[in-house]
This record gives sequence, structure tokens and C-alpha cells, in this order.
Amino acid sequence: MTNGRGADGISAAGPADGHGTAGEGGAADREAVRVDRVMDGLRAFGANYTEFTRRFATWLGLHSTDAAALVEILYAEDQGAPLSPARLSERVSLSSGATAILLKRLEQAGHIVRTRESTDRRVVTLRSSPDIRPRAMAFFGPYSERMAEAMAAYPPEEIEGFEQFLGTLRSTMDALLAGEYANGGPTPTAS
Repeated sequence: MTNGRGADGISAAGPADGHGTAGEGGAADREAVRVDRVMDGLRAFGANYTEFTRRFATWLGLHSTDAAALVEILYAEDQGAPLSPARLSERVSLSSGATAILLKRLEQAGHIVRTRESTDRRVVTLRSSPDIRPRAMAFFGPYSERMAEAMAAYPPEEIEGFEQFLGTLRSTMDALLAGEYANGGPTPTAS
């Protein structure tokens, strides 16, 4: 799909296994297959991360959207940049009204607190409650340890290159979402 291949993995140039003819399309085909494998790996990683969040929700007895919001709040705190309700709304793709209802549920469950830390007292900051952080660490601890072990197998310069690659993909996606997909999707072409 990413390279114009059909569901069977075959393009006009030949099979997607990279072992087609060595003619002029051979190197391009191998590169297209490599890109497809990378994109498939990223898609699978994203799906697995979504499944981790779903299982975290089940583990806490939360709706998956509430758990995803809680993960975003915890992550932002860990990065030293706690979220406002408006920023959380953007991160979990909910309207401000739906986010307000979600935050009320998380607050009533004792998972988050709203604070006013800014000199502008109108600004609300979202923080995890003292009770939820140890539970989140217990759940995500094995995940964090295994990911750190997996990345430790690569030299720092490869990790740096991968960081740059992911940064480029992220900025590309951000530009697409703000541009062609700002209104839900690209403008359909006339047939």
C-alpha cells in the first residue's frame, strides 16, 4: 500500500520479495521493499503500544480513552512539561467538552489532580495523583526495562540516526495533519 503495491505485494515491476529481475527496477524494488518493511514495523509497533495502553486501561478498570489520557499526563510529567487540559485535548483528539468530562472521571477516580502552578491563575496544570504513579510504574516497568535493553544493543550513533529518522517522520505526519488532512482527509480527486 505504501509503495503502490497491491495486497499481494506485487507491483508492475515484479514480486515484492526483492528477488525479481536484476534489471533497471531491481534496486528500486529492493528499496521499495525495505521502505515497506520499515513502515510495517512502525505500524506494528504503534499497534502494540495501543495494545499496552488498552491493557493498562483494563488493569486499572478504566475506559481505554481515559487510560490513554492518563498515560499522556504521566509522560508529560516525566518530560518536565505537564499538560494543560487544552494540550491534553489535542494529544488525545477529543473536544474540550469531552476532555472536561474525561478529566472529571480521572479526578473522581483519584488518578489525577488539577493544580494552578502558573502566575496566571487561570492556567490549569494536570498532574498524576501520588497513588497512580507507583501503579503506572509497576505496569510499565517491564516495558521500559525491555525497551532499554533492546536499544542498548545498538551503538549510540545508530540510535541518534534513528532519532533523526523518527523526528523526520513525525514532522512529516504533523505537516500532513495540519495540511492535506486538516479537514479529515485529502480532497477527493474527480473520477
